Amino acid sequence: MGKIIVVTGASSGFGALAVRQLGLVGHTVYAGMRETTGRNAGAVAELAAYASEHGADLHAVELDVQSQESADAAIASIIAEQGRLDVVVHNAGHMVTGPAEAFTPEQYAALYDVNVLGTQRVNRAALPHLRGQRSGHVVWVGSTSTRGGTPPYLAPYFAAKAAMDAVAVSYRAELLRFGIETTIVVPGAFTRGTNHFAHSGTPADDSVAAAYEELYPGLVEQVGARLAELEPPWADAGDVADAIVDVVCAAKPPFRVHVDPSSDGAEVVNAVADRVRAEFLRRVELADLV
Repeated sequence: MGKIIVVTGASSGFGALAVRQLGLVGHTVYAGMRETTGRNAGAVAELAAYASEHGADLHAVELDVQSQESADAAIASIIAEQGRLDVVVHNAGHMVTGPAEAFTPEQYAALYDVNVLGTQRVNRAALPHLRGQRSGHVVWVGSTSTRGGTPPYLAPYFAAKAAMDAVAVSYRAELLRFGIETTIVVPGAFTRGTNHFAHSGTPADDSVAAAYEELYPGLVEQVGARLAELEPPWADAGDVADAIVDVVCAAKPPFRVHVDPSSDGAEVVNAVADRVRAEFLRRVELADLV
């Protein structure tokens, strides 16, 4: 039987790809996105056309992760239509590039709001239903930047993704006894196939950004170019969507899955960190949470 799934940030990129792939294998999927009758109306129409062409059970749902009211309404509408919810995929996120000092505290807070607090809003709307069912699966789309090789000029984004990873790790242990699985899908720096880099934000303090140009001229462009050079020609953002499909369909979902064609080292570091945490849980007599 197909699962009922909601994917946040699904107007483009990994989210849009995952919605389509999940639909193709027989799941009922809700693509959460903002402004479904406004700037994302085109994405809604494309999704409907794809669903019709491929016979997939796909739906757009108005979902702004920066609004608890919106998250509550989106989840309530899915429950009302389907009677249950099985999988939540936390994909919504935003990237910024530039010198760390040139971003205002308000910009850091806004990025944290999308990448971290947004997941909490959706969880608070969805988890009561999953806990009541004593079943479910929460999938977090993270980043190798949390523990892999990281270039400069991406500090606010890296910090937000690291915070999201930490939240996901804690949720994993706290949800296990309710029968709810957790998976962190960890993509590398895909410079093609998504709008992540193209739509990245910039610092608000132009004077500070200009000061860094004296000794770091053109570094933003250099970082983007070097990351693109590391990415092998066969790298495909669709592989992240395929990984999401695999974990959702797995009888026993893995805790963490890396999709990193550039091999920045996060898989090695995460393996150690996850092993150390498992050993610690056993030491404090919480082995059932491993």
